[in-house]
Amino acid sequence: MSVPARVSLATLGVGDVARATAFYSRLGWRLSPASIPGVVSFFHTAGGLLSLIATDDLAADAGLPARLPPANPATDFRGTMLAINVESRASVDEALRAAVQAGAGLVKAGGATDWGGYLGYFTDPDGHLWEVTHNPGWPLDEAGVPRLP
Repeated sequence: MSVPARVSLATLGVGDVARATAFYSRLGWRLSPASIPGVVSFFHTAGGLLSLIATDDLAADAGLPARLPPANPATDFRGTMLAINVESRASVDEALRAAVQAGAGLVKAGGATDWGGYLGYFTDPDGHLWEVTHNPGWPLDEAGVPRLP
């Protein structure tokens, strides 16, 4: 047997579940009624689900020791990134503006890339890095998910 090639759920460890839930709700993301206020939040996306849980609870569930938070969550890179692909350069700029209005930190304004795309970055209130990108070589399906050969 092999491991199925799919991402069903991405979970972010956060310092305050209620605060993080409010941020993603301000982005306009739909909160699932399966969420437990203050404990775990689930958001529907065009792909898998996004969940938010307290970092210490996530570590305990996995049987790992709790990690110290980064000294500065807004600038200390954690080695991971989540991406949102959009249909145009203008959509990148619109999404970055909306994220900042919802409380995100702008890391990098939208700009052209050397591969012909256009992208920018923001961090959520817990420092999780998000890329908003337009890649003209990656067509999006009706749900907004890139379809590669």
